[in-house]
Amino acid sequence: MILVAGSANLDFVVRAHHIPGPGETVLGRAFETFPGGKGANQAVACSRAGGADTRFLAAMGQDAFASPIEDSLRQAGVELAIIRVPDHPTGTAFICVSDDAENAITVAPGANLCLEPAHLGELGGVSHLLMQLEISLPTVTAFATAARKQGVTVVLNAAPMQALPSRLLDQMDVLVVNEGELAALSGRQASVAESLERIAVPTVVVTLGARGCCVRHQGEFLLQPGYCVTPVDTTAAGDTFCGALVAALSQGSDMPQAMRLASAAGALACTRMGAQSSIPQASEVLAFLAQQPQANAASVDTLRTYCGLTHS
Repeated sequence: MILVAGSANLDFVVRAHHIPGPGETVLGRAFETFPGGKGANQAVACSRAGGADTRFLAAMGQDAFASPIEDSLRQAGVELAIIRVPDHPTGTAFICVSDDAENAITVAPGANLCLEPAHLGELGGVSHLLMQLEISLPTVTAFATAARKQGVTVVLNAAPMQALPSRLLDQMDVLVVNEGELAALSGRQASVAESLERIAVPTVVVTLGARGCCVRHQGEFLLQPGYCVTPVDTTAAGDTFCGALVAALSQGSDMPQAMRLASAAGALACTRMGAQSSIPQASEVLAFLAQQPQANAASVDTLRTYCGLTHS
């Protein structure tokens, strides 16, 4: 069983030609709402894309925004552990998606910030705890510490980025970041490889968008070139990667195989609109992988060079 503890938001999504700059008004087109939130997205990805038994711990309000999120989670087979907060609204996110599939997101956390250390409870039967940073940092730290004491593997997706205390990093088994988050966390501008070396966590995963991903794991670097797709909306691609990665690891996959599954799931998520609505089924991930050629030496070498790794 994977326990995902984190945020749940209702996403308000507008499509537009481009993402507005400061002071700019852009005329949008289609408007839709989608269940989202990094925590909820990753729980759906663990269950749907990864095929793993998954429980989701989150705080939500007693409002209409909570219902579609809960319905989406149940439809994905996620077991719910919802803390109801009557005096705070369910979290919301306001997203602009451009024609080139990029997005800009503003989150109003609402009830998400009401998830507290006392809400964790016992972790019997839980192998992995997966968290993000859309809930309060003291709660993340307390959950990680408690989980580590109970022998649970602790995974943190450090997004949205903020300074992480050493007492939290000390509890991490796996840290997942994107390239910008890696640079901020490592504290200086350097190559991907050099930045990974500076972070004192046993396994650090950095996603590199369409290029793929790089992992420092058990003292060695592992590379997975990205899969070629035509993107429609990149919302939740990173969340899908995280959930599929943890699901694969919880089911005994080695890190290279988990990287392949997670990269494929994240790529497929880019081909569909929305957050949870874009997350593929495990069968779709396997079918997609079956159609992909093995990464050739040239693509691996290109990624190796980009990350600042030598050929030794």
